[in-house]
Amino acid sequence: MGPLKGIKVIEMAGIGPGPFAGMLLADMGAEVISVERRKDTTGHRSPDCSRRGKKSIVINLKSEEGVSTLLKLVEKADVLFEGFRPGVMERLGIGPEECHAKNPKLVYGRMTGWGQTGPLAKAAGHDINYISIIGALHAIGRPDENPVPPLNLVGDYGGGAMFLVTGILAALIEAGKSGKGQVVDAAMTDGSAVLMAMFNSLHAMGMWSMKRGANLLDSGAHFYDTYKTKDDKFISIGSIEPQFYALLIEKAELDSSTFGNQFDQSNWPNMKNKITAVFLTKTRDEWCEIMEGTDICFAPVLDLLEAQEHHHNVARQTYINVDGMIQPAPAPRFDRTDSEVQFGSRAAGEDTEEVLRNWLGNSESI
Repeated sequence: MGPLKGIKVIEMAGIGPGPFAGMLLADMGAEVISVERRKDTTGHRSPDCSRRGKKSIVINLKSEEGVSTLLKLVEKADVLFEGFRPGVMERLGIGPEECHAKNPKLVYGRMTGWGQTGPLAKAAGHDINYISIIGALHAIGRPDENPVPPLNLVGDYGGGAMFLVTGILAALIEAGKSGKGQVVDAAMTDGSAVLMAMFNSLHAMGMWSMKRGANLLDSGAHFYDTYKTKDDKFISIGSIEPQFYALLIEKAELDSSTFGNQFDQSNWPNMKNKITAVFLTKTRDEWCEIMEGTDICFAPVLDLLEAQEHHHNVARQTYINVDGMIQPAPAPRFDRTDSEVQFGSRAAGEDTEEVLRNWLGNSESI
């Protein structure tokens, strides 16, 4: 079960990218325990899928006994990660120094927005702020309109959780060789900046303008954008390569004299207006019949519920049912050590006695 089977992870419960990172590790087979602040006496299990596959314990970290219990768990763990502001874990007495004194091989992951150091390190913030200072938000949106927040996918999850997991896995591999753990400083600003590497490169090549909505991949090009259809739904087109663009012209029955010079940026606005009118002549399903599955680089724009029913996603079992809730299946996939959802969401503190008994031989709740 999963390539991380046998790896023990302590997750200091939080919100957003931290729990998401823990979910990914649990999906890949790690034993993840989430340390929460207070027990849910109602026994309520949240439908939050980021809680899946993780056992929940409650420890009072404001007590000496609680801190002592956590440090005993640290002795048994391979990884601990947290998402508090810099200095919080140190004030509780469970910072990297204290944890490494108990377990020198421990990988200690730290998830923050601004990072452990820097003038903004201790300030509050959210995804929208983190992606603002590294140039990502500025680049997203239509010409002459405000930048559009891309949900919280870029900062929290792409630049944050994914880089935290990558760092943890790399540090685990290194610890297996050196016998020494280390601190992983995963800042959402840093990770989001790395996600923008391609656009730094394009700008250096003279191929990226700071003007929003005027470039190849930001809706400036008529062959890389979304379009409304006759039934007020949407489709997406990504016909960048010349052979794919030629197929777009053929299938959409475009005038080759108007659309022939694909990369004539001075004519992009005119071609955008004309192709917009063409896509309004048919429904989304009609365009799917013509274009889906071809090399045009086409897809219907689906909402969350429609995505669960799309035939490609159904065939690949991209979505699964866990305790009555439809949610994304684990990714990536492995051909020998399959990832899987070990179990559904647990109520806060539901597993305290079991975890303490299994890890420490102590069944007392702290």
